[in-house]
Amino acid sequence: VSEYFKKALSIKCILSILLKLKLCGRAPLNTKIVGGVDAAPGTWPWQASLQTSGHFCGGSLINNLWVLTAAHCFPTTDTTGFTVFLGRQDQAGSNPNEQSRTISRIVCHPDYSGTTNDNDICLLELSSAVTFTDYIAPVCLAAPNSTFNSGIINWVTGWGTTSFGAADILQEVDLPIVGNRECNCSYGLITNNMICAGLSAGGKDSCQGDSGGPLVGKQGLQWVQSGVVSFGQGCALPNIPGVYARVSEYQAWINGIITTNQPGFVDFRSAGINSVPLLLSDKPICTLIKLDQGFFYMTTSCFKRPSIPHPGGFPPFT
Repeated sequence: VSEYFKKALSIKCILSILLKLKLCGRAPLNTKIVGGVDAAPGTWPWQASLQTSGHFCGGSLINNLWVLTAAHCFPTTDTTGFTVFLGRQDQAGSNPNEQSRTISRIVCHPDYSGTTNDNDICLLELSSAVTFTDYIAPVCLAAPNSTFNSGIINWVTGWGTTSFGAADILQEVDLPIVGNRECNCSYGLITNNMICAGLSAGGKDSCQGDSGGPLVGKQGLQWVQSGVVSFGQGCALPNIPGVYARVSEYQAWINGIITTNQPGFVDFRSAGINSVPLLLSDKPICTLIKLDQGFFYMTTSCFKRPSIPHPGGFPPFT
């Protein structure tokens, strides 16, 4: 009898994992292939708008009761006055597919540093579970050892600042991943807990108001969250990518907080540009991109290494 129950429990666990992976990262209304500005309703069904007297940060739904966001969005764990909106498209108009919840608990990473922006990640427990629809659904999360190679395209979404001011309609932008070594040329404080994305020419980026929102990549039919919008130097500047908390570093911490109905973690594998580090005084500071015939390419910004201000000079995107 004991063996029977062990097998039954094992099967139940496997089915539970498969169900999570079947549910997460699905966006049936998302038919986009390349860029855009305004996101169509239901395109990013995990996108959350965090509000007090108005929108101040983004987030992502990771199961029916929890939202993932940035720690710098919540300098206090007092839940008074916060509302989470899901299924929202327009900050100024009607949102017929919307559900809203208050926050019952705020759990930010214990090692978050407001000085270096390291471990800029936080979990919000909703007051009650939301109902999944085509417009409200959880995103998958990148599992440990996932690879997001330089040059692969990810998407960032939010209602943050655009060239025309704060956005009313949910915005979306496609950005290439920038390797941590190259990203460190711009900041000098990039850790393994961070992931960067942006165009070398600038013009596209996350910005103020996007903080806490998701950076996602697609694998097969599933969208997998690679990052949480964290900080940057300005917005959309040439050779200055945006910086995100690297989700794949936090499975153990997330599952330590969410002990039931845990989020779906997916091992994301990307085929990207082959890169190797450039060493200077035994410290990698930039990235060489391997091309055909054994040649290497490097962005000129690596030879114009800026003077690095105090880490506090790179404010988070709020």
